[in-house]
Amino acid sequence: MCPLCMRFSGSAIHALWECDAAKNVWAGSSKILQKGVSGMANMIQLMEYLLDRVESQEMEVVLVQAWLIWNQRNRFVHGGKFHDLGWLNNCAREFLEEYRTAQEQMRTKHVMQPNQDTWQPPPQSVFKLNFDAALFSGLNRSGFGAVIRNERGEVMAAMVAKGPEVFCSEEAELIAFIEGDNNFAMKAISALKDDQSMLGNVIWDIQHLLRNLQWLRVECTRRGGNRVAHVLAQFARNIIDDMYWMEDVPPI
Repeated sequence: MCPLCMRFSGSAIHALWECDAAKNVWAGSSKILQKGVSGMANMIQLMEYLLDRVESQEMEVVLVQAWLIWNQRNRFVHGGKFHDLGWLNNCAREFLEEYRTAQEQMRTKHVMQPNQDTWQPPPQSVFKLNFDAALFSGLNRSGFGAVIRNERGEVMAAMVAKGPEVFCSEEAELIAFIEGDNNFAMKAISALKDDQSMLGNVIWDIQHLLRNLQWLRVECTRRGGNRVAHVLAQFARNIIDDMYWMEDVPPI
């Protein structure tokens, strides 16, 4: 049973196309989507129908819009409210623009100088992990973002995850310590000696995991070179479940 209209089955084609809530969202999109046919058997048939009739750039908006509808349904199921329809239509194009901007940033060219405040590619056949943490003031929440790229700047994997609840300044400092652009944290992790500070147990756990790698180098990067991970961590503010991507650019 569909949790929104309470009249039809909860299949994917219904959730994204046939449900009254979905139809109201599509009604604010392009004319061809406003006049979309009903009675599609499944999502494959719907995609074939749209690919034959929608321009490629508009199809990108369709896919982001479908993701937003699905995300909002999950939000509703877990006790939240379905966002305003106008917000959803505007948000689809905004997300797509942010995605295109992030995609360009991830394709950093080798010609950039090492001392610039930009992301630098790893050596050939080596992967580079960038990560960041975020504190959300007033929400007692935190979030994490991470992205792994190869020497061509291509995304191998990415993640957005909800962090633990934060109730005091000590916990806030612990989350801040995990930021990839925290110079003190990177030096502590790369040091060979034991750390006797309050965060020594956290540093030891990280060092223990790193010993399982054949080769690694830990270094601090400026915020400009860690921007994608920073954006991913900030995106964790609004997610319900942790999100993962493999060999794909996050649509945020």
